[in-house]
Amino acid sequence: FHIVAHGFMKITLFFCAGAIYVKTHKLDIPDLDGLGRQMPITFGAFTIGALGLAGTPLCVGFISKWNLGLGALQDGHALFLIVLVVSGLLNFAYFFPIVYRAFFGNPEQTFTFDEAPVTVWLPLALTAIVSIMLGVYPNLGASAYDLAWQAAERVLAGEASASLPRGLY
Repeated sequence: FHIVAHGFMKITLFFCAGAIYVKTHKLDIPDLDGLGRQMPITFGAFTIGALGLAGTPLCVGFISKWNLGLGALQDGHALFLIVLVVSGLLNFAYFFPIVYRAFFGNPEQTFTFDEAPVTVWLPLALTAIVSIMLGVYPNLGASAYDLAWQAAERVLAGEASASLPRGLY
């Protein structure tokens, strides 16, 4: 489930970076000051992806990190939980300044709504929406959460390796 969660959050951020470049050709973070007011869909999606990677509740990253943390604690590996928490804090520390600068940087500069073309911003909006929807309803669609749970139970019971052909495990 964490792989699915991470995939949606990360691709949202990559799509946002692409949209920013397509529209502005800017590469440096200081050049993004105030751009969130001009490209609110792009930077709204960027914010969702960043919050998800940090493990913020209501984002899919929270559920996956929560379950990883519970598993680490149940198995007596509190150090892994600490690593997850530190990872989330580092993600927040890295992404928050970008989000802040985008929406609150350079307040005297005025922008008009000027997103990238719809073919560019629509995919990033959809992946951001899925990141939120899976954070609220983890079994939405393909029941990824239940499938991950069943796979984990089989691995722990030793069933997964018994069903693989010899030489693959």
